[in-house]
Amino acid sequence: MSSGPAPNEDTGGLHSQTSLSAEDEHLVAALRAGDETSFMTLVELHGPVMLRIARAYVGSPAVAEEVVQEAWLGVLESLPRFQGRSSLKTWVLRILKNIASRRAAQERRSVPFSAFEEAEDEKTKPSMAPERFLDPGEQWAGHWASAPRRFGDLPEEKLLSQAALAVVEREMRALPPNQLAVIALRDVEGWEAGEVCELLDISEANQRVLLHRARSRVRRALETHLAV
Repeated sequence: MSSGPAPNEDTGGLHSQTSLSAEDEHLVAALRAGDETSFMTLVELHGPVMLRIARAYVGSPAVAEEVVQEAWLGVLESLPRFQGRSSLKTWVLRILKNIASRRAAQERRSVPFSAFEEAEDEKTKPSMAPERFLDPGEQWAGHWASAPRRFGDLPEEKLLSQAALAVVEREMRALPPNQLAVIALRDVEGWEAGEVCELLDISEANQRVLLHRARSRVRRALETHLAV
C-alpha cells in the first residue's frame, strides 16, 4: 500500500537549503543508489523508536509491526521526493506517524473513541495525590507534607533492576497514547522538546503538560515499587 507523498516535501532532489547533516546527506545518497547496507543502517537507527510510536497509536504489537513495515515501504517510495527540509529522522517518523494515525482511525471504527483518547477525568485529576500536600489553611499550604525521596539517593542497582525497569515499562504501556508518545520520545529516545512538538504537531505548552502527566504517573508507580 502506498503511503502517498512524504509530508512537507516537493518533488525533485535535495536543494541548497537542506537541513541535513553531512552524515544524513551521505545516507540519503546511498539509499537513492539502492545500497542495501545503508537501508539496514537506517532501520537499525530508527526502527526501535518507530515501533514505540506505532504502539502509542495502535492497539496491538502485531498491528504496530505492520505499521512500521508499511512506513518503511513509504520511505522507499517517497525517497526521490525528499528535499531535506527536515532531518532524515523527523521525515521518516512523520511518515510513520501518518500511517499509524490512519490505522488507529480504522481501529476506532470498531473500538470506542474514548479508548484512544485521554479520558476527561485523566485531564482534570491531579498529577499527584492531594494528601501528599499540606491542606489549605495550614502554613505553607500546597507544599509537600513530606517531600518525596530523590531517586538519585537510591542505590543504582536498585533503580536499574529488572523489576524496576519492568514497572516503568508496564506503566508506560498503560498511559494514554499521546502521553506515551511524548514520554517515549523525550525520556527514552532523548529528543528535545521542539523536535517532539514538530513531529507530533502539538504546542510547547501541550507537550509540557503531557510529559508532566506521563512522568508523574510513572513516578508514582516506581515510588510504590521502591517504597520511597
